Amino acid sequence: MPSTTTTTFPILTLDLLLTTLTKSLLHPLTPPFLLLCLRAQATPYTSPSFLLTSIYALLLTAFHILHHLNAQFAHGPSRTVDLSDEVVVVTGGASGLGLLIARIYALRGVRVAVLDLIEVDLGDGSGIGMGEVGSYKCDVGDRGEVESVLGRVERELGPPTVLIHCAAARINGLPLRQLSSHAFQKTIQTNLLAAVNVYQLFLPRMLEAPNGGTIVTVSSVLGQLCAAGLADYSASKAGLSALHRSLEAELRVSGDDAKVKMILVESGQIATPLFESVKTPNRFFAPVLEPVQVAQAIVSAVDSGRGGVIRLPAFAMLVNWYAVLPASVQRLARYLSGIDSAVAQAADSSGRQLQSELDHVKED
Repeated sequence: MPSTTTTTFPILTLDLLLTTLTKSLLHPLTPPFLLLCLRAQATPYTSPSFLLTSIYALLLTAFHILHHLNAQFAHGPSRTVDLSDEVVVVTGGASGLGLLIARIYALRGVRVAVLDLIEVDLGDGSGIGMGEVGSYKCDVGDRGEVESVLGRVERELGPPTVLIHCAAARINGLPLRQLSSHAFQKTIQTNLLAAVNVYQLFLPRMLEAPNGGTIVTVSSVLGQLCAAGLADYSASKAGLSALHRSLEAELRVSGDDAKVKMILVESGQIATPLFESVKTPNRFFAPVLEPVQVAQAIVSAVDSGRGGVIRLPAFAMLVNWYAVLPASVQRLARYLSGIDSAVAQAADSSGRQLQSELDHVKED
């Protein structure tokens, strides 16, 4: 009989520690509360404890103000988002993260178009709170198919205003020397060239919409932390992030950045079928993300009308700092994290599990 495996998640992670700190010691309301407590105890203004707490309060307040100003300067004012007027298009929405995002919007009564190689039913059987949903069989790597589907979406749901590009090819997990050119080209076509197709075709519709639109690019932290065995995937995701940033720069130069907001998602490993062949090397620093965590972050950013960058889990926010470290320190970090053996470990584990299942079948 096939053996069943149970995925266990660690209780303590870096993200949990940081979340605890941001909601306690690093929360902007904590220092004023501490100051009030000190004054309630009649602590003199010249007391070291009062002075240190005051400095702590000033630094933390300055940090939050600068963080807010930085976001405003980098991405400009938010666009107006009215869910009754939005038409959300999700590529790769038949499974994984894309399916979850499509379901969230559908349950909120938003018009949703799902583009994927297979059709999907987003209905929950009750019809309560369900928006108009269209499932369109489409290879987004084929420009002709995207053009045809775009016409159908406009006729059946309306002009698209939100594009969430989740489409991605499966991870091959092979060294470059063993990877066929066809497999490499398929990854590039699905992960990168498909984005070119949908961006070029959907962007003009967003620019014509009264409230503009939002483009969400679901990339990966592996576009910067290029791991062994993921040459095709990392290359495609690095190109996808670069494509997103280039389009964002073009919108800023043309003055259309206030109309169309760009959101780049560079996440770590997500617990979806796409990452089944990858084993996370360190669950404390790089915990596996639940799809709902990423979906909530994306939906919240789109609803706010902001542009920006979403990096999850916490270590993903440090990858830009990793790039400026000395090469020797980078090599040491890669060795300690085990990132270059993640795919190999997963392959070995899968092979052992398959052999175990075959042995059980023989015994039966």
